[in-house]
Amino acid sequence: MANIAPLFPILDTKKISPLARTAADAPLDSSGCLTEYRPLASRSILCKVNSKRKLPFTYAINPYRGCEFACRYCYARYAHEFLELTPDDFEHKIYFKENAAWLLTQELKQLKPGTYIALGTATDPFQPLERKQLVTRSLLEVFAHTRGFGLGIITKSTLILRDIDLLKEIARRHKLTVHVTVTTTDQNLARILEPRAPRPDLRMRTVARLRRAGLRTGVNCSPLMPGITDSPSSIRAVAKAAAAADASFFFAGALFLKPCSLPTFLTFVGQHFPNQLEAYKRRYSSSAFVSAEYKKRIEELVNLVRRENNLGQRRAEDRPNSDSTNDSEPIELQPWLPFS
Repeated sequence: MANIAPLFPILDTKKISPLARTAADAPLDSSGCLTEYRPLASRSILCKVNSKRKLPFTYAINPYRGCEFACRYCYARYAHEFLELTPDDFEHKIYFKENAAWLLTQELKQLKPGTYIALGTATDPFQPLERKQLVTRSLLEVFAHTRGFGLGIITKSTLILRDIDLLKEIARRHKLTVHVTVTTTDQNLARILEPRAPRPDLRMRTVARLRRAGLRTGVNCSPLMPGITDSPSSIRAVAKAAAAADASFFFAGALFLKPCSLPTFLTFVGQHFPNQLEAYKRRYSSSAFVSAEYKKRIEELVNLVRRENNLGQRRAEDRPNSDSTNDSEPIELQPWLPFS
């Protein structure tokens, strides 16, 4: 009998991983904009962070798997590999974690006071599905009834304004920092880079609203994409808008491309910036990170722009964003299963 490989490996139950099997068996909850939404049974909501970069946070929370914003440069597409899905499925097959608040309540009991946690390192916690599922809000409610942790939130979404009431209570009980990512002030460019994310000006208004509420909120102008968003004029435009919004700090770091994200991004560059395609292939063919020389030039430029606009810097504990320019491996998130 011929040895015929399965046409769809994810459906081969002899090889499929338990996590991928759970995802494959998840019922369709709803759909829209060519995107499917499914529940995902979870044993843990906290992920232990394994990194050589000595990041200040020990755990990360991602209420969803996949992200509808479809940012072309997103490094987190690797997360769908654990589901045995393709990187391009990242914005088309979104999973929301069940029983997230209950899991977090149990797991926080086992953490030491002062532990730093990042919310949204591999998916936007306020993406469109959050309006219906309220997973992120349920997690914030848990933090609003505990105290003593460090919490960093990363988002591009204006939906975070819905939860100002909870954020103010969390800031009273914990050390809270909000990071709003704005890669460019050019609305046309933002639309092709981040197709379903809110406009840059709306994100800056969100920063201003959060600051008026007394919340420590900064702007991440990351990632800086060579030849696309790394010009002095582009960085200065974002910094000027951040200063006008009274941002607590300003940061910008260079793009890194994990192997799973590289084909998606190169296809995007070939379509919209064909004159940059060969340069990107050379730059990222042997490493996911930019060269030390480029990194140094960018750091000097960002520091200059920050001083020009009287913008603060991120504190050590304000660094839960995964777009660092460090020339080491990007963070990997592993399920934390204290009850197993």
